[in-house]
Amino acid sequence: MPEVMPAQGLAGVIGAPATALIRRFGAPHLDLAEGDARKLQFAGRGCVLDIFLYPLAIDAPLTATHVEARLRRGGATTDPGACIREIEKR
Repeated sequence: MPEVMPAQGLAGVIGAPATALIRRFGAPHLDLAEGDARKLQFAGRGCVLDIFLYPLAIDAPLTATHVEARLRRGGATTDPGACIREIEKR
């Protein structure tokens, strides 16, 4: 069972299926599947948002369980909530 990141400040991303994330953010910059996991990557002007999706039970649909955000320049970790807002504005 994957560990689910606290949803506080992530504005409905945690727990969302891939279809809802793509509808919200547009086509992902990167869409990778590995085993029973999937990673969607969305890019804003100044940040990159990685959303990791896993099934929460056997045969359950994939849902977002973890989010990471980093700056496009230099790759330093940044606030995921701010990155989400930036990507939504594009």
